[in-house]
Amino acid sequence: MIKTDLLLKPPLFSIKMNYRLFTALIFGFSGFAQAQDTWIQRDSVNGSGKSSGAVFALNDDAYFLTGLDQFGFKRSMVSYDISQNDWDDEISLGGETGDGLNRGSAIAFSAGGFGFCGLGTGSVDYFKDLWKFDPVTNVWTQMADFEGTGRREAVSFTVGENAYVGTGQDEFGLTNDFWKYDYLTNDWIQIADFPGTPRRDAVAISMGGQGYVGTGIDASTYLVDFWAYYPLTDTWLQRADFPGTPRHGSVGFGLFPTAFIATGEDNTFTYKKDTWEYNYFSNTWTQRSNFPGPGRAQAIAIVVKGRAFVGTGYNGTLFDDFYEYTPMLSVDEELNLISNLYPNPASTVFYLNLANAQNQPQVQLFNETGQDITSQFEISQPSPTQLEIRFNNIARGLYYVSVKNDAGYLSTKSILIQ
Repeated sequence: MIKTDLLLKPPLFSIKMNYRLFTALIFGFSGFAQAQDTWIQRDSVNGSGKSSGAVFALNDDAYFLTGLDQFGFKRSMVSYDISQNDWDDEISLGGETGDGLNRGSAIAFSAGGFGFCGLGTGSVDYFKDLWKFDPVTNVWTQMADFEGTGRREAVSFTVGENAYVGTGQDEFGLTNDFWKYDYLTNDWIQIADFPGTPRRDAVAISMGGQGYVGTGIDASTYLVDFWAYYPLTDTWLQRADFPGTPRHGSVGFGLFPTAFIATGEDNTFTYKKDTWEYNYFSNTWTQRSNFPGPGRAQAIAIVVKGRAFVGTGYNGTLFDDFYEYTPMLSVDEELNLISNLYPNPASTVFYLNLANAQNQPQVQLFNETGQDITSQFEISQPSPTQLEIRFNNIARGLYYVSVKNDAGYLSTKSILIQ
């Protein structure tokens, strides 16, 4: 029997993995070529340059709201249509009569087809309110207040339809408590505290069914630690430290099986433009192409329909520029555990040849968003050195298959299903 419980517990992987391109297969599937590890400038954000804004994604649009411009805190909102490369003005946070809601350093997320924004600082030093935006009715509705203390420079991420909010600065100091928000019940539930030092201005990333939090600044130190949160077990696991210089005010975004941290202000008071990629399977970091605009902190980052965007921010100048990042198309690691995967692309079945005989290796399959879809495949082991994987009615696209042996060695390869 093949084991398929590879990630029921937080993984502790011990193998460093190398990258190579999966270009030919992707080009054959998509019908067009797209440069990898590249940045492309897109339409500038409407209005003046801003920092410390908030952003969420709905359908094919990114919504950018609040923030600080040359005149002060704002509550205005604009939307970016990724298919049109164009920004439009939208109703401000709180609606037409939302006096007092101007703010920066807020949190934002999307859940259930709605956008949410709250917390931050402005006319009140530490907000704790939460607002829901309905894109169909174009209406903002005030929801249950955040049940932690009011705060600014907190972080938020989503896993499934739940949002997770924590860390930040409140009136008493820095915090490390964390809370889950259920939009269906409009309830806040306290979860396990973030295990790193209390901090503000960190990054949070949603990727592969987990949330990730790292970097930031505590009472005296710029930070590089990086942690994964596992909602099923309400546990945190420290992952490989961010390898760039310690920093705060960076941006982060996830494109399974990778997460990215870019920009920020480091401990030499330098505004950064480097970009680093974290690999979910290998727990390793790789430096990628620099962000092409000037170095900056307090920018925004958002993923819409699998496309990643970074823009705005501050380095003494307030920016309104906006860029799209295209990562390496996939990872295909060269390890001894898997010697070959074929056919690739596959339509109903593919095989993994193992370099050495393995006794009931653990197998798991993921789609491009990081969802575990192992149960949709029929996995057998015809011989000690081969795995057979059959499937029906699987959507076309890129998938990942991971094999782990009893010694804890892991290998992951990508498979194109057509």
